[in-house]
Amino acid sequence: MRVGFFFWPYTPEYTARMARLGEALGFDLVGIADTPGNALDPWVAMTIAAGATSRVRLATCVTNLVTRHPAITASAAASVDAAAGERTILGIGAGHSGVANVGGAPTRAAELGEGITFLKTALAGAPASWRGATTHLPWVKRPVPVYAAASGPAALRAVGATADGAFVNYGLGAAETRRVRSLIGEGAAAAGRAAGAVDVWSIACLDVAERREDALAKLGNILGFVAAYILGPDPEGRGVPPALVPAVRALRQTYTTRQHEMDAALTRRLGLFDYLRGRLAVAGTPDECLAQVQAAEAAGVSQLMFTVSLASDPVRTVELFGRAVLPRLRA
Repeated sequence: MRVGFFFWPYTPEYTARMARLGEALGFDLVGIADTPGNALDPWVAMTIAAGATSRVRLATCVTNLVTRHPAITASAAASVDAAAGERTILGIGAGHSGVANVGGAPTRAAELGEGITFLKTALAGAPASWRGATTHLPWVKRPVPVYAAASGPAALRAVGATADGAFVNYGLGAAETRRVRSLIGEGAAAAGRAAGAVDVWSIACLDVAERREDALAKLGNILGFVAAYILGPDPEGRGVPPALVPAVRALRQTYTTRQHEMDAALTRRLGLFDYLRGRLAVAGTPDECLAQVQAAEAAGVSQLMFTVSLASDPVRTVELFGRAVLPRLRA
């Protein structure tokens, strides 16, 4: 299993430290989130991460088509890739906190597919058109891979049809894994592509600590953040048990995308904490986390991309997983 993590780049020093940790501890991929109002600009942070490392792959995880013109995003991705020695991935998505925090609306699935096609063409150095305007980046040295974040059916089909890879935040169980593969396969087949052409990474929340209670103390923050946009739009259609549907709807109505306003206890008050933890997270002691990752692997997950942004101690979480779990997982 390949394993990576992504984080909100709070400061330049923190960003460099996290990137160095990812490389030193043997993670396969380090990602930078795009979340204005919560952290640094992602392209500034990607440049810092590129300068702090020499081997590990780097990804935006993820930016969007709303807050920047896609031509600007393509140029930024190619620029960072050149600075990093051709080891970057452009991750794109419909937009969650990156869009909500500036008063925008997420991109619809059809437009996401069009955006991915535009970006792939532009990043291959060919002329590409977006809404009547043509962009050409003849100076690019290699086609930067374009991955897309997806959780809903339409977005997963769009990813299957167009993207090089996917960051899928839907769940770690066998039922969730099968559904994701099926929907990506449908999109790929409709576009005449092989489903295996899409490099799929499953996203999960991560919090690791020596004491289980420390790892779970703030987990409700990231569970609420993720569940509000993954499950909230259509809880029935996304496999939420009927008894929990009203609570998921309430979560979507009240949860915030701004870190300083988040309520870690909300998912517990709504009776959702245990369900969301089991579906969307790996959390607990190193031994517990190892068992949970092995269970996800048995369920069909082959690559894991952890979000550590809102862990109780993100640096310690990465260190402890990298030192106490990752070697045992690979052994």
